[in-house]
Amino acid sequence: MEWWEDEGLGLKKTDVEAMREAWRREKAAPEMLEFEEELVRRLREQMQLQEDTIMAMEGDGDGDDLTTTSLQLQHMDLDRALFLLKSYLRLRLTKLQKHLYFYASLPHSSSPLSPQELLFCHRCLHATSRHLHHSLLSLLPSHYQSLSRQSTSSDHDDMLHSHSPHLDTFVFCKPTTDVGAFQLDDTGDDIVDLVVDDLYVLRYNSIRALVQSRRIHLI
Repeated sequence: MEWWEDEGLGLKKTDVEAMREAWRREKAAPEMLEFEEELVRRLREQMQLQEDTIMAMEGDGDGDDLTTTSLQLQHMDLDRALFLLKSYLRLRLTKLQKHLYFYASLPHSSSPLSPQELLFCHRCLHATSRHLHHSLLSLLPSHYQSLSRQSTSSDHDDMLHSHSPHLDTFVFCKPTTDVGAFQLDDTGDDIVDLVVDDLYVLRYNSIRALVQSRRIHLI
């Protein structure tokens, strides 16, 4: 891998590893994390470059053992990167579909979705709402036809809470730096000393800010 990087042929190992870490974080978190837009863009560009390189080498028609072995290894690297990228995007779509109404209700400024995910979210919500209205809601009294409120007497979107991620879930995590004494609740009674590379099992909601700032990695 390093040899290909030096020769300008292969994917950058750091970005492949970063995508693997992004997939792990996303899989461990109960909510959708901020979309890794820059990482995904770089990885796609590198994959396209490597695919072009492979096609050029195959077009040369040089079938010696060294070239054949090099092509096989580059195909393996390309397949691995593609698998990681697809797994990351598929995982995010699974979360989005599970909590569709919640993420659709978030303002754009605080949404963790990519532009493509946001478009998918609104299209899926529109299709789901239309289906539910035609198949069920239209048969109910008008004050019970809302998807976000239990009835028109509700003063807020009380149904969205049932669609939100469960942030109180316990997660395995490791600090990437010495955080020191950290307050886990609002009362200040529950404090833990977070030491770099030590393993902890904590409620996600308590360390959410540390996860978002990359001071803690989810396992």
